[in-house]
Amino acid sequence: MTKRRSKPTDDPLWLKLLLGGVAISFIAVLLLLPLALVFTEALAKGFMAFWTAIFEPDTLAAVRLSLIAAAIAVPLNTVFGIAAAWSIAKFDFPGKTFLVTLIDLPFSVSPVVAGLVYVLVFGMQGWLGPSLADHDIHILFALPGIVLATVFVTFPFVARELIPLMVDQGRDEEEAAATLGATGLQTFLRVTLPNIKWGLLYGVLLCNARALGEFGAVSVVSGHIRGVTNTMPLHVQLLYDNYDYTGAFAVAALLAMLALITLALKTLLEWRYADELAASHRH
Repeated sequence: MTKRRSKPTDDPLWLKLLLGGVAISFIAVLLLLPLALVFTEALAKGFMAFWTAIFEPDTLAAVRLSLIAAAIAVPLNTVFGIAAAWSIAKFDFPGKTFLVTLIDLPFSVSPVVAGLVYVLVFGMQGWLGPSLADHDIHILFALPGIVLATVFVTFPFVARELIPLMVDQGRDEEEAAATLGATGLQTFLRVTLPNIKWGLLYGVLLCNARALGEFGAVSVVSGHIRGVTNTMPLHVQLLYDNYDYTGAFAVAALLAMLALITLALKTLLEWRYADELAASHRH
């Protein structure tokens, strides 16, 4: 009777259980437990108190401002991400490596620093502040500043999702379309876009989630004007500092629900279109 030989890549059962237990414990303690506590505190005084906190006028203003900022920033970053990925993956030009480095810049620069840069540029003591004030143009402490800060911290997400995908796909199909007489727009709509649609969707979902949750850069440029320039994350801080814990956790729970909806949508798409996703990654 021959003894079964284990493969060199087989790990002992105890090691698999240990690693799995560590991973599950990490997720439970650092991710699921805080999330559960947020919803528990939000509903601690009952559903009516939660509902009242959500429909408080300043809270609705914060929700509206967050959605408007995301609705502007995400499409802008989508256009930029597609253009940047197209340029980097399909063309060779001087400064290509430098462009890739610049795309990663918001990942390495603190959002607070980014907000301070906008203050230096558009503030009254900044480069453009006095000129803008003379023409009654408001950037800081208004929607344009919030959008600019949001665009800065979120613009790598779409580009970073698309660049490796488009590089892996190569240029063969676009070149074939060009030889058949297709215009640049036709090539993009009929060849490139179908091949990158799932990566593009992932990038948009991540970009939207980051835009709704941004705090640091928006905090610097917003001025914290209650009911006017407070986004949802800023409103959570304001309510918490004012000891309105029910309101603070209610808005935090709303942010968490938006994040969960984004995650659920991403998971649903992965499950529903698993075959197409696998095909696009093999391409």
